[in-house]
Amino acid sequence: MSNDGCGAPVGGVALADVDAGDQAVIQGVVTRDGQPLSGAYARLLNAADDFVGEVATGEEGTFRFFAADGDWKVRVLASKGFTGEFAVKAETGKVVDLQVRA
Repeated sequence: MSNDGCGAPVGGVALADVDAGDQAVIQGVVTRDGQPLSGAYARLLNAADDFVGEVATGEEGTFRFFAADGDWKVRVLASKGFTGEFAVKAETGKVVDLQVRA
């Protein structure tokens, strides 16, 4: 894996049939013009807008966070000046899926 200096390794994750089990999962796919977008960044922010974590999307445009129950925000940053912010509610045993069109 490589990174572009911001500290988040580029990689992505496979999203097929994830079982949340005893965790709360927030995941998604970033696309542009119908194609997966590699090298975008997904940031997880808590209810107070504090930075919690960041991942870079890989070839499939995917990202995933494991979070505590509660209200969160996912901020997606991509090339061409795209920024999107999405409010999500994480619940143990559930998967939140986001589809982000950059």
